[in-house]
Order: sequence, then C-alpha cells, then structure tokens
Amino acid sequence: MLALFGGQVIPFEYAGVHSGNHTRGLRTRQPAGFPVKDATNYFELMQDQGIILEKHMRLALIQAQVEALAAMVDGRNMPDEGLLSEVANLVEAPTSLLGSFDPGHLHLPREVLISVMKKHQRYFPVFQSIPSHIGRTSGLPQSEPLEGDIELIPYFITVANHPSHAGEPIAGSELITEGNQHVIRARFADADFFVRDDRKHKLADFLPRLGTLIFQTKLGSMLDKSHRITALVEVLSPMVALNEQESAIARRAAELCKADLATKMVIEMTSLQGILGRYYALASGESEPVAEAIFEHYLPRYAGDLLPKTRPGLVVGLADRLDTLAGLFAAGMAPTGARDPFAQRRAALGLVHALIAQNVSFDLRKGLKSAAAILPISIDPESISACQGFVIERLRNLLLEAGYRFDVVEAVVTAQGFNPARTNQSVMQLSVWVTRPDWHSILPAYARCVRITRDLKESFEVDPQAFAEKAEESLYAALLLAEKSLHLVRVRSADSFLTAFLPMIPEVNRFFDEVLVMTEDAATRRNRLALLQRIVALGSNVADMSKLEGF
Repeated sequence: MLALFGGQVIPFEYAGVHSGNHTRGLRTRQPAGFPVKDATNYFELMQDQGIILEKHMRLALIQAQVEALAAMVDGRNMPDEGLLSEVANLVEAPTSLLGSFDPGHLHLPREVLISVMKKHQRYFPVFQSIPSHIGRTSGLPQSEPLEGDIELIPYFITVANHPSHAGEPIAGSELITEGNQHVIRARFADADFFVRDDRKHKLADFLPRLGTLIFQTKLGSMLDKSHRITALVEVLSPMVALNEQESAIARRAAELCKADLATKMVIEMTSLQGILGRYYALASGESEPVAEAIFEHYLPRYAGDLLPKTRPGLVVGLADRLDTLAGLFAAGMAPTGARDPFAQRRAALGLVHALIAQNVSFDLRKGLKSAAAILPISIDPESISACQGFVIERLRNLLLEAGYRFDVVEAVVTAQGFNPARTNQSVMQLSVWVTRPDWHSILPAYARCVRITRDLKESFEVDPQAFAEKAEESLYAALLLAEKSLHLVRVRSADSFLTAFLPMIPEVNRFFDEVLVMTEDAATRRNRLALLQRIVALGSNVADMSKLEGF
C-alpha cells in the first residue's frame, strides 16, 4: 500500500504517525515529534532515530548479526529465508542476542528442538560441524540430514528491537537473554514430556486413536484413510515393480504411516508429522526401511523440499495422495480458484515431483481408478477425468516453470501426460531435437504423414502385396526397420522415436513425390493410408507433433 507524503508517494508502512509535516520517532529518543520536509528527509530522520525502514537492509543486518554471534561459540547458522523474512518484518531496529539452553535437551529429536525454536519463538538455531566418528547426540538417526556432518549445539539467537539504535548493544541485554532462556527452557520441558510420554507406547498402539480424527465427513476418519492406503499399496506395488521385500516394507509402512498423528508431540506441532513417525517407529523396533518409508511418504511437503529416495516410501506416498485426490473429487470438494483447504494442489504437485525424482513410470489413469475402487463413496467417470486433468495441469506448470518451451511441453503432455516421469523424460529429449540444425527437415516429413491421416475415423491394415509403386515398397521396408528398432527399446521416448524415424525421411519424401495417396481406387487408397497411419503410430504415444511450432 502507498501513501502520499510531502508531495511524494512512499510505502505506507514508512509513513509513521504524522500530522501535517510532522512525525514521531522512538519513544525513548524523541517522543514529542519533529518536522519533516519531504519523503527523503523522512527516511533520513528515521535512520537518525535508529529505525531501519528498508526491509532488505534489516535482512542483511540480521543475517550478519546472527552469523557473528554463532561464530562466537564456534557455530554457524543454517540459511532459513522464511524465518529470516518473518523476523525482519517483526522488528524495526534489530539487535541480535545469543542465548543458551541445557545440553541435556539434545537427547530429543533435533527436529523437535528446531521446530520449537523457530515456530514458537522465532529463534535461530546454532549448528556446528562435528567429526564423522563422533556419534550424534539424539541417540537415533535424524530424519532430515543437514548438509555435511552438522549437529545442533545448545545455543540460539533471538532478535530484539533496540530501544534506541539498531545493531548497538542493549543496556540490560542480560535480562532479555535470561528471559528468552527461561521461555525456551519451559518449551523444551514440555516437548521432553510429550516425547517421553509418547515413547511409553509402540507406534502401532496409536492406531486406534486415529478413529477419533476425521479426515473428511464423507470419507471417514484417519483410521479409515490409513486402511485405504494400506489396501491401495497392495495394488500399486506391482505397478511400480516393487520386489517382494520392498512390497513387505511398503505394506508395514502404510499400516503405520498416519499413527503419529495421534501422538501428543505431533498434536502439539503438526509440522513434525512423519518426522516423529520415523523416530517413534525406530524406537518401537520397526526396521530402518519401514521407518524411512513412513517419513518419506510425506515428501515433498513444499517447494524445494527433500524427495523420497526409496521405492516403498514412494509407493506409500502415491497411495496417500491418490486416495486424497480421488476421495475429495468424489466428495465434490475439488479446488476452486484460490480455495484449496485440503492442499490438493500440493498433493498433486508432490505426486508428480516424487515420480519424476525416481524416474518411475506410472499410469495415473490406473492409479486413480484403483484409488476410486476402494473409496467409501462412488465417483463418476467425469470426476475421475477431472481429477486426472488436475494432476496433469500441475505437471504442465512444473515443466513450464523449469524453462521448457511451451509447444514442446504441450506436445508431450497431450500425448502422455498421464505418465509424469515419462513425460518429463520426453520433454527433455524433444527440447534437444527441436534445436537441431536438421529439425526443419525432420518435422515436415512426419507432419506430411499426420496431416493426411488425422481426420480418418477408421484404421486400415497394410497389405504389402497390394503395393503398386517402388516408393511404397521402399517406405514399407524403412517402416519395418523403424518398428524393429523401437521394439528393442524398453520404453518408447522422444529419442527412440525420432532416432528410428530419422532414416525414414528420404523415403517419406520420395513417397509423397512419386505416389498419389488419395487415388480414386478405394483399395489402393486405403492401403496407402494404412502405411502412413503405421508411420504416425511410431510417435503418437510420445508427442502430439501438431502442437510443435512449425508443424
């Protein structure tokens, strides 16, 4: 929002409390107010008051202060742009202070301590590099490893508003630090109680309590959802070629994946779901792969987050997201405009991201159909189609944001958008082909075959004995070689299709130069169209080439 001040437009947040051409600064510096000549003079006067109006300057100052204080205890700050931005918006004269807490709290999961510091108190945690041979203080593997070998140490940095001038020492800062240490001590004591109480039970013991948590009125409780996820994992495991051991891991992880939602610590801090599920699973005697899959099924949770690395984690995550998307579309709760209370856009984007990250071929059509089959409510074909289109739209946006050409993305998504990983692969490959110097001869040759056959309602069969021209025979021979080469590849992609089509180009051009396709003889015409239909079929499942520029 902007405000008119002294004849100039300045950001409203900078306008201060003014009357006419007067404003007031900090109560401790000049409470009576002072005159202001113009907007430039206003900025200068505020700076004299110790107030930093420009956010980017506050960000830089806080960052420098935090790094300097962390270095005082041989520590470092791990970048967190969200926290830094939030703190910069809370203070106008930032001065950072270093505090400490009882090292005994480091036995708690690191993520619990970090979440308490960041989310409850807006503190910056302090980390330290440790020798690789020294064990971590939490006693169990951490869910989210930091870069290198980094460990949390018992310090934090808080940012206060200086009463007179940003960045300068605050008189009585020891009292401020002590107060913050007292608060964090109480917070950690609560967290310690919750975790110790949760760990009195095995993770599986929390499953019955999920029956008290409603997922959605028509779709039942979180326990009902948990059962559906487990059933869907059984169906999806063969689709992504899980072996017997991986399938067993995925089944057990699916049974337990939502159990931590009923624990005291996750009820207190929902952002720890999955993280504590992994921790509690290990503490309950579950295997490391099962615990990892419980954590990974939530990944990715936001842009730039970790991605699932294991196949069981991927499959449990797919089952969870497919159940959510199919179920909510069936319940008539598809996102509209900016309204998305169940974060379905995030679920669809996470599904796409996870499949691409592991380059796993997966048919969304079959996945959604399988999810719909076990829902407690019916879903009509139109809703399934809308749900599929919703996911594909997230895929399209993801590829465009990655910088790929619009026509290339549109061509591949139109043909195989139901398979995100294969779509991503073909978009990458086709993006290279369209920049080749000979592309102007490749696309037109294929386009000639498409244009003459795309409006046909019927598919014809090729009869090699009915060829009347040498050009027909030569093109057919080239087609057989292309089909043979494609038959040898496991997955048909843009590379495999265009590499197979490339030797055919001279024969395609010769065919159109020497042969009249739309001849009056119906049998000959059908045979020639059948030959061209076979050529078009080489790439029809890879990309709709008619969407490409220059077609």
